[in-house]
Amino acid sequence: MAQRNEIASQGFLKDLGAGLTNWTERWIPDALVIVWVLTIITFILALIWGNVGLGGAVEAWGKGFWVLLQFAMQMCLIMMTGYILACSPPVKRLLNGLSSLANREKPWQAIVIMALFSMVIAWINWGLSLIGSAMLALYIAKNNPKVDYRLLVAAAYLGLGCTWHAGLSASAPLLVNTPDNFLIKGGYLTETISTNATLFSPFNLVLLIIIIVVVTALMALMHPSEEKTFKVTPELMDRLKLYEAPPRPAEYKGFSDWANWWWGWNVLVAVGGFWWLGSAVAKVGFAKAINLDNINLFFLMLGILFHWRPWSFLKACEDAGKAVWGIVIQFPFYAGIFGLFKFTALATVFTKAFVAVCSGGTFLLVTYWYAGLLNYLIPSGGSEWAVTAPYLLPAAKELGIAANKTVIAYAWGDMMTDMIQPFWAIAMLAVAKLNFRDIMGYLMIVFLVYFVITSIAFLILPWI
Repeated sequence: MAQRNEIASQGFLKDLGAGLTNWTERWIPDALVIVWVLTIITFILALIWGNVGLGGAVEAWGKGFWVLLQFAMQMCLIMMTGYILACSPPVKRLLNGLSSLANREKPWQAIVIMALFSMVIAWINWGLSLIGSAMLALYIAKNNPKVDYRLLVAAAYLGLGCTWHAGLSASAPLLVNTPDNFLIKGGYLTETISTNATLFSPFNLVLLIIIIVVVTALMALMHPSEEKTFKVTPELMDRLKLYEAPPRPAEYKGFSDWANWWWGWNVLVAVGGFWWLGSAVAKVGFAKAINLDNINLFFLMLGILFHWRPWSFLKACEDAGKAVWGIVIQFPFYAGIFGLFKFTALATVFTKAFVAVCSGGTFLLVTYWYAGLLNYLIPSGGSEWAVTAPYLLPAAKELGIAANKTVIAYAWGDMMTDMIQPFWAIAMLAVAKLNFRDIMGYLMIVFLVYFVITSIAFLILPWI
């Protein structure tokens, strides 16, 4: 009887995943259309609750449109350096080795490897997880022809929705651990909050392990039967050719050829970059040195070193540029949405509304839900924290909730809706040659399970 129930539950998950995926293929538009729809919705909300007229709402939108250019460039560099590193010879050998671990006759094993890789690497660095997972998905599709390709790519995206904001590149926990940050200067915090109370707290680590185990098992259970599997066709496989470094010429025609291929440039530049990073860490310590610029520099230098020769590195950069075009063109529109929140009273009204109905026992849960909702409109953990922290932290203090718990609740909430938010999937889908609607059905199931587990966790957190 137990075995029959297990088989029935597996069949239900497979059918539900396939059904939702087919539905989203028909009804979910492209990511650019989604951001335009979200802009219109936010604009209407600003007119209703933002304490501005039509002209004020337009001004707020335009004022925000270009304010995140620096951040957009940092995000593009995270994407590009992750891509460059992922297609370097040493990492490609590693990814190819991982893809060969799964039994070809048991495609669910490939899904397990993909899900674990995506979530564990995202805990280390979300940018590397995005591109590295996309590259690993291509290797797995090549070496495991029976795996469902849509489910595989969905598994590759899990790190952004399950682990990144609980890990070493988390925006809010790293910010509150930085001396003289804007929250301390503004009087919202009296001192820094150590990562021991956020990222490395027992609650965060235990919840992280539970999510990784449950989500990995769920993805394996959702692999469809062979007759319903979406397999990579030869035509699609031709489009999924992995990056190959240009062959080194047998002989150099002149100085330019020699200079373009001399490995010494790469070594000198990498040594200089790592030297500077080492001195920065020595001055302020490892934890304080972790920021977007230093992370980008580290992975850039590592990519230069791993490609070994200038021309190989440059060609990898050229290929990587194809994966970031969507971010370049869409980020200003998301910045415009950010402006509608930041430069009107919309965020204040939203926050005061949920604080008014909270108690000490529900505040963290509501904060978690609120961060997830707002993340769908402002898909940047750092920008959203800058908007909401000045209201969340005083509210937490008034209700007797520790600031570190508020940071944890925000971080998990911000991460929650990333898995159903198409923005950060742009680069991965550009590599995988799929649309977001192709993977949305499977991700929706994961989101629902994840939402229930984490919501229960944040009902418990106030009492720990």
